[in-house]
Amino acid sequence: MARAQSTDVERSLGRRMRGAAGLAALAGLAWVARDVPAALGGRLSGARAERAARSPQFREGTFHNQAGIRTMVAEPGRNLLRELIFGKQKRRPTAPVPLLRSSAQHDVDTADELNIVWYGHASTLIEIEGRRVLLDPVWSERCSPSGLVGPRRLHEPPVRLDELPPLDAILISHDHYDHLDMPTVRALLAGQSAPFLVPLGVGAHLDRWGVPAERIIELDWSESHRVAGLEITATAAQHFSGRGLRRDGTLWSSWVVAGTRRKVFYTGDSGYFDGYAAIGAEHGPFDVTLMQIGAYDRAWPTIHMFPEEAVDAHLDLRGGLFVPVHWATFNLALHDWSEPVDRLWAEAKARDVRLAVPRPGERVVVDEPPAVDGWWQSVA
Repeated sequence: MARAQSTDVERSLGRRMRGAAGLAALAGLAWVARDVPAALGGRLSGARAERAARSPQFREGTFHNQAGIRTMVAEPGRNLLRELIFGKQKRRPTAPVPLLRSSAQHDVDTADELNIVWYGHASTLIEIEGRRVLLDPVWSERCSPSGLVGPRRLHEPPVRLDELPPLDAILISHDHYDHLDMPTVRALLAGQSAPFLVPLGVGAHLDRWGVPAERIIELDWSESHRVAGLEITATAAQHFSGRGLRRDGTLWSSWVVAGTRRKVFYTGDSGYFDGYAAIGAEHGPFDVTLMQIGAYDRAWPTIHMFPEEAVDAHLDLRGGLFVPVHWATFNLALHDWSEPVDRLWAEAKARDVRLAVPRPGERVVVDEPPAVDGWWQSVA
């Protein structure tokens, strides 16, 4: 009898412990997921929605590309999920990606200064005529609304956010998680005083994250804003947007950063389209172009460029030096980790395009770029 009572007590205690463990697990998940609703961002309303409705890019409640495109192309017999799980591609480096910490510049002629520091993926610093412009900063471990799931970094940021120099402007190309990151924005809000220049509608996300209205500058395509002596212009791109279930509620753009004597173009994310030639004719030539080369696939050919198309776009833009971005840091497609830059290097050599492929954190002096040395091949 005593033994039976003891067994009942043990079972009851076990149920209670399992229940407590379950509640603790749920509480833990709730704690980790507490920022997910905020990370999804804001929605257009009020004056912001009214301004969006006046944009030539906005109709029937969403933003649109210049030409009608399909973001996904069906391929009979191809299973993307199976390929993602069982594909034979080498989608990660086999050794640590080499990082550099750029030393401070001394004795620089600020009238002619033009340097590029690529931190990984699309996050890039432009040093132009003594001013500093940061592009699409993402310093989080994952490009996701959650710290538990989503693509994880393949290398650490080469510098901490608090080690960045004082910035004059922060540009965001669109609201996808690998380009717009809530924790990074909040850190820059606290540690920097620079304004955020963003495409139409993206200000709703920043507003929800506590960025004051005076630090949010929203631009439509072909609109410009002067900051710290620079003329910064939002230009067309061929892509899409969305952070939750709703698509294309904010605009996407490329960017022109122009000083008195130097000019830079940044693609953001985009497929190849006729707009590059028009941008080159209106704003070029460019001393350097920062071109998206990774995360492409034949299943979405119109919204991300293949490396060879990026060279086409660079030439359309009347670019000088080509610096590739949007590769190496996050695993976002089915190609090999090093394939984008291997294909780019071959195409650049075949078409006599000046190319620099920096390591994350390496400063590229645009007028004296380092020779391409194939550093990525030793870790591919």
